[in-house]
Amino acid sequence: MTLSNTSSTPSVVPRTALVALCCSFLLAIMQTQAVKAADTAVAQPLADKAPAPPLTCTFERVTEGETGPYILKLKNTSGGAIKVSVQVLSSVTFHANSRVRNFPAHVIDPGQVWTITELAASDKVTVSAEGFAPLDLVVP
Repeated sequence: MTLSNTSSTPSVVPRTALVALCCSFLLAIMQTQAVKAADTAVAQPLADKAPAPPLTCTFERVTEGETGPYILKLKNTSGGAIKVSVQVLSSVTFHANSRVRNFPAHVIDPGQVWTITELAASDKVTVSAEGFAPLDLVVP
């Protein structure tokens, strides 16, 4: 009778080595693609960025009798009218009220001021105007 001295171990080692080699090759290819994607994102020209809106923004603390405790004054410093919309993300809310307040678009003539009322400390205000980059502000 002849006994065979075969084992599955010698055939498993080359298969495992081949799988490990394929995995490392795929990982290297994926990293190369990720680096290329990151380079193209950085290589975009900065001139594509929209300019800041021609507005001066000032926060003022108001007395209890007025609508406050803070107000935001947006003054148009350009030579033409600007159509501006404002969104306020409230830092303090009541369950009955929405956390986000949207103010409809408002046209600010040159040199004129638009006042946003009923702001609280730490409210986040986003000022948007067509053709300009959004302006993100935080109430002091």
